Amino acid sequence: MHKFIIFGNYTDKGIKDIKDSPARLASAKELAKEFDGKISSFYLTLGHYDIFLISEFPSDEKAARFTIKLGSLGNVRTTTLKAFTEEEYKSITER
Repeated sequence: MHKFIIFGNYTDKGIKDIKDSPARLASAKELAKEFDGKISSFYLTLGHYDIFLISEFPSDEKAARFTIKLGSLGNVRTTTLKAFTEEEYKSITER
């Protein structure tokens, strides 16, 4: 599984209905499963981004499909980074 860091900002719609956010997170976790992935961690953050997710998907394509679908729901805008584990980092730098 490939790891991805997903930063999110609430849209006007998302912040207006912020009390529904925990239920939307549960729905996002179910949505990730539809793309054979999972959300490993969720954080509410202060600063440039409102939320931070650590997720895993079997491919870049499935991660992209997940974030497109999540964004199409209208509650968050996302920025996604592909992440490499420490082991992968060592392998990359040793080559």
